[in-house]
Amino acid sequence: MDDSQKAELFERTPVSRAVMMMSIPTIISSLVMVIYNLADTYFVGMLGDPVQNAAVTLAAPVLLAFNAVNNLFGVGSSSLMSRALGQKKLDVVRQGSAFGFWCAVGSGLLFSLGYTVFRVPLLAALGADRVTVEATGAYLHWTVTFGAAPAILNVVMAYLVRAEGSALHASVGTMSGCLLNILLDPVFILPWGLDMGAAGAGCATFLSNCAACCYFFVLLFVRRGRTYVCISPRQLRLRREIVAGVCGVGIPSSIQNLLNVTGMTVLNNFTSAYGAQAVAAMGISHKVSMVPMQVAMGFSQGIMPLVSYNYGSGNGRRMKDVFFYASRISLGIIATVSLCYYLFSQEVVTLFMKDPEIVAYGGRFLRGMCLGLPFLCMDFLAVGVFQACGFGKKALLFAILRKIVLEIPALIVLNWLFPLYGLAYAQCTAEVVLATAAIIVLAALFRDVEENSPLGR
Repeated sequence: MDDSQKAELFERTPVSRAVMMMSIPTIISSLVMVIYNLADTYFVGMLGDPVQNAAVTLAAPVLLAFNAVNNLFGVGSSSLMSRALGQKKLDVVRQGSAFGFWCAVGSGLLFSLGYTVFRVPLLAALGADRVTVEATGAYLHWTVTFGAAPAILNVVMAYLVRAEGSALHASVGTMSGCLLNILLDPVFILPWGLDMGAAGAGCATFLSNCAACCYFFVLLFVRRGRTYVCISPRQLRLRREIVAGVCGVGIPSSIQNLLNVTGMTVLNNFTSAYGAQAVAAMGISHKVSMVPMQVAMGFSQGIMPLVSYNYGSGNGRRMKDVFFYASRISLGIIATVSLCYYLFSQEVVTLFMKDPEIVAYGGRFLRGMCLGLPFLCMDFLAVGVFQACGFGKKALLFAILRKIVLEIPALIVLNWLFPLYGLAYAQCTAEVVLATAAIIVLAALFRDVEENSPLGR
């Protein structure tokens, strides 16, 4: 995509077409990622061993912690890059991408070292007991000890490529790894293949992330001279404008994901008290609910470069139109999927495990989780706008409200009032409040941007 094509997409393409060009590839790649996460659950579930399935669920918070780094350097760098493109500061775009890339590499290596050194206490903190600890550790051996750096790097590179409008290439890179993972899972997990169980799922994930990284390296090599994304160490600068621009958005976004990890760890610890079947059912329900959640996330991430660019260039009206078009489409999709989940919850869980106890647990869990999804959609879109405009403090405030003030206390109270089953309704309780707050804050933000934007009046 050359300079004139970038300007055409960000400045003149009709809003509906621009939103779809950026969002559809992002949504598709997000859904493929969900499918590949579900593939782990599906193929491990075929073993008929709740311990192996519980291991994948208990390991999930560690993999979610990768998102803290992804958002720190992926969201932070891409927001800075798109705003700098709108302001025509091309040196900032190059240096911002190099900063994000090399920080992601270093963070991945530190992640691997930290897990390896503190493996035993970390497994205990995740809720693994003497029954599940071996399988959980085997899964994390591949996904963290070996796999942290490629897992983080391929997501960060997708953000960098998407920041200049190349949403399709960003999505193809992500999907290539996910599709490879789906193909490798049965080979590594099932008895007719390598019969590695949960460890096989981890090994397949590691190899697929390496393949995705290779795609992005080849892409940047082929497009050298035609892209502002730069990973050369010579462009790595610790200038105040670069570090503050990335960290001002990235650190709040990273904290948001760390709080998500904390929330999931609390949820898993409460659930583990009820046995491996309950943990497996909660894991299946959570991953199934991730399908509509990733659609909302796809819209949020897809419109971020459009919002960032037009905020940077001063076109407040187009920025506002992008948000409202995306919100109408995404809310309609999420509400429809949530209704289907509510009506056919047990049938959905049965697709992954036939165990009657797990199906009974999972059906009730999924009904509670799906109620909050439309509200979560509005929250995601609002936070995406805050991040795109460089308002990291607003994004951080919403993260603290969601987990610390609302969701974690709701987990404690609802589990006390309605043991086990109340846990599934904590997210809905938090998101109703946050969606209301998002509407109020966004209305004030758009009004302020339009009043102070010469192109937005």
